[in-house]
Amino acid sequence: MDDYDIITLENGIRVIHKQVSNTKIVHCGFMLDIGSRDETAQNQGIAHFWEHMAFKGTQKRKAFHILNRIDSVGGELNAYTTKEKIAFYASVLDSYFEKAVELLADITFESIFPEKQIEKERNVILEEMAMYYDSPEDAIQDDFDTLVFGDHPLGMNILGTADSVKSFQRQDFKDFLKANLNTENLVFCSVGNIPLKKVERLAHKYLSGVPCYSAARVRKPFLEYKPAEKVVYRNLTQAQCALGRPTYPIGHEKRLAFFLLVNILGGPGMNSRLNLALREKHGFVYSIDAGLQSYIDTGLFAVFFGTEPGQLERSIRLVKKELKRFAEKPLGVMQLHTAKEQLMGQLAMAEENNTSLMLMMAKSILDKGHVESLEDVFAKIRSITASELQDIAVEMFDESQLSQLTFLPDN
Repeated sequence: MDDYDIITLENGIRVIHKQVSNTKIVHCGFMLDIGSRDETAQNQGIAHFWEHMAFKGTQKRKAFHILNRIDSVGGELNAYTTKEKIAFYASVLDSYFEKAVELLADITFESIFPEKQIEKERNVILEEMAMYYDSPEDAIQDDFDTLVFGDHPLGMNILGTADSVKSFQRQDFKDFLKANLNTENLVFCSVGNIPLKKVERLAHKYLSGVPCYSAARVRKPFLEYKPAEKVVYRNLTQAQCALGRPTYPIGHEKRLAFFLLVNILGGPGMNSRLNLALREKHGFVYSIDAGLQSYIDTGLFAVFFGTEPGQLERSIRLVKKELKRFAEKPLGVMQLHTAKEQLMGQLAMAEENNTSLMLMMAKSILDKGHVESLEDVFAKIRSITASELQDIAVEMFDESQLSQLTFLPDN
């Protein structure tokens, strides 16, 4: 992507800006290269808890003033935590851009973790954990991470455990930040009809005073994988199933081709092979998805679906049959062309969403050091061959290397 600018401040913070016309909304936020994989077994869940606590009080604001500052001008303030990232971001009318920058800097760097708010938010997170547990479609995704990655930090639930969440005190948050915060590993990104000079001026005004944090954190690589199968009995009416394995990391040369392959298999299109085979042909599922999650040193390929218990084994056989087809027979010329056009269309539409674009740019800078243009990505997609996809299918869809997690009704 050529039409974006990067400013690097003296404290190491990188500011990325893309000016877009024909919009009155600006989307901006901080993304930090810190996530749940940077936790230990003792403090798991603290990154996500910190994300919550950022809104609960700073040196100059109480929780209400933080929430009201953006809401009162019709904007949106949000955050999320993943295995490798934490993001704090906002969307506002461009006339309130400075207000958003100042507030985001305040909650990111000046949180004070009030003890009373920790106690309140502890209960909120425990309720969040219960909500996810009560949703088997969500719970199986977290539990499948644990099955595949085991005791590695990537296998830990982002929310933590009930015991760890109940244990956190103010000093724990300070210790976690001290061990992980590095201003060279965080970015501020904005997308909107704002001149670069204004972005630069506000960056110097609100971010240059941030201390130079330099935590020298080293992430534990994921090196050992053993396929596993597990059945869990729960209070359900449907059976839930997850199939998958570790795969290529973010920078791997085969990752984009595999992404195309997974999109054909079970992407968002109604014409995905799994949807056609299990829903349209047999009526076994309401929805079935195949996804690819990439990390710095590894990745996760997974298929998720729910079905009646009596149809579970037939559904699993159909999934494996579709995986085997990719390995045994290369895509035809028209099939491959259609698949490429579909993926390129999906990527182009995703970039039309400026919030998603802003977050994608921030993540790309942290993970790769640059943002690829759509045309560059399209050129790589167009160059993928049927034989490449078949070779990847042989490697990645090897049935002996797949892990399987099943939730079954306990009655």
